[in-house]
Amino acid sequence: MLCNRTLQYLSKMSMNKDKLDAKAWLLGLFTTTLWGMNFLVIDLGLRQLDPFLLTFLRFFFCAVPLVFFIKKPQGISWAVLFLYGSLFACGLWWVVNFAIHQGLSVGLSALFLQFSAFFTIILGVMLFKERINRIQISGMMLAFFGLVFLIYHKNTASTLQGIGLILLAALAWAVCNSIIKRYKPSDMIAFIVWSSLCSLPALFVMTLWVKGVDLFINLPSQMNAEAWFSVLFQAYITTIVGYMIWNNLMRQYPVSQVAPLSLIVPIVGAVSSYLLLNEPMDMIKVTAIIIVLLGLGIFMNANKIKQKSAGLS
Repeated sequence: MLCNRTLQYLSKMSMNKDKLDAKAWLLGLFTTTLWGMNFLVIDLGLRQLDPFLLTFLRFFFCAVPLVFFIKKPQGISWAVLFLYGSLFACGLWWVVNFAIHQGLSVGLSALFLQFSAFFTIILGVMLFKERINRIQISGMMLAFFGLVFLIYHKNTASTLQGIGLILLAALAWAVCNSIIKRYKPSDMIAFIVWSSLCSLPALFVMTLWVKGVDLFINLPSQMNAEAWFSVLFQAYITTIVGYMIWNNLMRQYPVSQVAPLSLIVPIVGAVSSYLLLNEPMDMIKVTAIIIVLLGLGIFMNANKIKQKSAGLS
């Protein structure tokens, strides 16, 4: 577990840079690897809990009890907190939980959620006038091709419906990234805790409207060791620690530098689901993973490739 001093250092990163340094790249790698494993934890939780309840509990424990000890982030309005919290909790993670609950595999969920990288880059160009060069575009398009490669292989109606839901979640994540880039919260832990608190009314009303009060009444009988582990891991490790690091990177660097790191998530998700959940790993999936990795490598090393190309010419 990260010590308090490390958490404070990460939470206060504020310098704006144009390119990821080694420390930032390693932090991004750590976070995206953690998120890849998180899909296994989600699957574990969904074996015990309804997706509505799993999402509500995740963000409840993100907020409680920390909200009683951490002040509301300065310079961030309630409207921004409610907007980010609702999009992040309902638009992103409830949709992901529901798609997996409906039968979409953990590996494919992790894979197609990474369309958020491309949505984020497009929004970065549109909203923040960020620039990407032709080599970066080539790498992005190659990785994009790897992601869509599976659509034609996994073309059952249930899978396509699940992929559609995940793409909506990916768009919500991209908008959340843009909110972070726009408002640049100075205290990221406080922002995550208070936006999680602001997500609870929407999650509660949505759950009550669709599932009724019985879901909450029967909660104690559903909370075994696996359910508690899934909820608390997602709340404190995946969300508090993971998104504190990620959102700080989003605030500090151009979104075009950070967003492609999320393409590591499906690699970890696919491999871990194969090893631990016995999900099939056929040649199509392996080929798609290789294409995504190759595209990511081109994107992240675009400047070096450009310099070498200029030297040869």
